[in-house]
Amino acid sequence: MTYTVALLGSSSIAGKGQAFDLISELAKRPANAGFRFLNFGVGGDLAYNALQRVPSVVAERPDSVVLMIGGNDILASVFYNVWRIFRKTKHLPRRPSPEWFSENLRAIVQNLKSNSAQKIAIVSLPQVGEDPSSSDAAQRQLNALYEEYASIIKQIATEERAVYVPFYETFHKAIEASPGRAFTSFRFLPFYRDTLRFFILQQTSEKIGEANGWKFHVDGIHLNRRGGLMLADLLQEFLSSTSR
Repeated sequence: MTYTVALLGSSSIAGKGQAFDLISELAKRPANAGFRFLNFGVGGDLAYNALQRVPSVVAERPDSVVLMIGGNDILASVFYNVWRIFRKTKHLPRRPSPEWFSENLRAIVQNLKSNSAQKIAIVSLPQVGEDPSSSDAAQRQLNALYEEYASIIKQIATEERAVYVPFYETFHKAIEASPGRAFTSFRFLPFYRDTLRFFILQQTSEKIGEANGWKFHVDGIHLNRRGGLMLADLLQEFLSSTSR
């Protein structure tokens, strides 16, 4: 009997281009031979956008849903150029905030509970940048928001009786043990350059990340294989629990 798992989120779920392909990693593991994975990841999505796509998830009648969303909410809060682009491309009615994120996340979970999955896992977010004690203003703000969003996600998971997947905590420990670069500004051009490296030069995400000076990321935002395997291993624990 096939057990269907839908994964809902943004680029970390979509796994396109140089970003770590989480779903392919999970699907190829022998322990997951009885699972069918559905990819509901859309690059650039915020929690508001994921909420609009819940009916598409519900229509597939999954047994479980893995929800990982919010990184773009944080980026649009910190960087004005990101907000300016996302406001148009993602049709946002307001600038993101922790309060609005919380409203949207709770609505997603409640809609899924009412109409779809038997079991829901909510994943806390890996930090952008790799300097947990940075003196840079942007990285400090990012660090504070990722910690705050992790608390929001954990609280909603507890109150809505969903499974909390502590990826923020796991990732934070890793960058504390091996700190790296601060993420100081958001520029779109380097992402296009990395895409060319991936598709034209056929470089791996690890190679691109190394060239960019990152340990766990490709570009300071998207996970490379080293960072992505941390997430895959945590989700493996959730998947194993569903089959008990």
